[in-house]
Amino acid sequence: MRAVNRKIACRQCGKQAILDPSNPWRPFCSERCKTLDLGEWFGERYTIPAESQDDFNDAADLPPPGLPRHQ
Repeated sequence: MRAVNRKIACRQCGKQAILDPSNPWRPFCSERCKTLDLGEWFGERYTIPAESQDDFNDAADLPPPGLPRHQ
């Protein structure tokens, strides 16, 4: 029995892309779409939601004295 390659919509252009290790650009359909998506991240047009810095002003969020703080 042959395995069926699962197809999904390319995250950049919407064309069909094979979701399989044989597709080096998965989940994209081509190198171009993968590069365009990377450019969106570099251009800061995509963001990951994060807590605001105001949420970290509480002393409970600080490391114990003597430990380095991450900058």
